[in-house]
This record gives sequence, C-alpha cells and structure tokens, in this order.
Amino acid sequence: MLLCYPNCSTCKKAQAWLESKGLSPEYRNIKTDPPTEEELRRWQGLSGLPLKRFFNTSGLSYKSLQLKDKLPKMSEGQQFALLSTDGMLVKRPLLIGDGFVLVGFREGEWEAALT
Repeated sequence: MLLCYPNCSTCKKAQAWLESKGLSPEYRNIKTDPPTEEELRRWQGLSGLPLKRFFNTSGLSYKSLQLKDKLPKMSEGQQFALLSTDGMLVKRPLLIGDGFVLVGFREGEWEAALT
C-alpha cells in the first residue's frame, strides 16, 4: 500500500518510480484517509525507525502546531494519537509491504526493499 498526498511532488516521484518498476500498489490518500493510531503503531514497529521519523517536519500542520518545541515533551502515546488526527502531519510517502515499511522516498532504500 502506498500512502501519499496527490499534490506532493515527492509522492508523485515515488509513484512514477514504482510504475517504472512495474509495481502498482494500492493507493491511499493520506489527507482524506489518514492512518489510524493502531496502524501507525504497527508500522513504526515494522519500520524500526524512531517515531519522530513519522512526522512531516516540513509540513504546514507541523509548523502551525509548533511541534518542534512540543514533541519532546509529549509521551509516545500522545504523539501517536496526534499523528492519527491529521494525515498531513505524517511523513510521506509511506510504502507498506509484507514485513516492511518505508517512510519518505529514498530511491536506494526502496530499491533494496523491493528487489
């Protein structure tokens, strides 16, 4: 499954890259159908990444909520709950596969995971 925002240039690049590899995962609009807290917990565990990597730190929602200063004071539970309230807070694209989760588009990382 590919979680993206249609207007995001990085998402468009990731989608084009997947298509060039003959792959067309199920598409999910992260803004209109944001991940649930349960999904985020599962995906973070599968990814092996720190929870902070799941935040879209360059997004308007992140900046308007002043999360740079607030996140360090929040519990992990509070962070998961917050992420599940607004898909625009979540780093994108997210590629969820059998036993792996990729956060953000890094071509080398995606190549290694999919070959």
